[in-house]
Amino acid sequence: MVKKILYVLLAALVLIQFFQPAKNIATTDSSLAIEKFYKTPSHVGKILQTSCYDCHSNTTKYPWYSQIQPVAWWLNDHIIEGKSELNFSEFGGYSLKKQDHKLEELVEVIVDEMPLKSYKLTHSEARLTDSQKQALKDWANGLRKEIQSEM
Repeated sequence: MVKKILYVLLAALVLIQFFQPAKNIATTDSSLAIEKFYKTPSHVGKILQTSCYDCHSNTTKYPWYSQIQPVAWWLNDHIIEGKSELNFSEFGGYSLKKQDHKLEELVEVIVDEMPLKSYKLTHSEARLTDSQKQALKDWANGLRKEIQSEM
């Protein structure tokens, strides 16, 4: 009986490998990307690319294990949720009020919550130092002032 269960589980594991979610890889640069609308210092841009863009842009760099189910579904859920909260590739399409609010949220979550612990487990380069967190907060707060002056 145990052997049958193991065979069924193995067959199910093999079968689900054929059902992969669509990849989050844009083929062109977004004309709505935040960098096209607002000055982003190079050190901030590097932090965003390393620690944020995999889940919060239209281009994800996929690790090798993203080809294995059910991990690919789990990663895809994180990406969909992350982009629904803030998508740097679509930032220019947000209203000024929404841009301001998203940057306000960024400042709030950058301290404790982002990047997610599960992401940092496999992406050690995404861990933010206190100075990197401060640089992101300073940039976001400065950008908020600029946006608020336009509203």
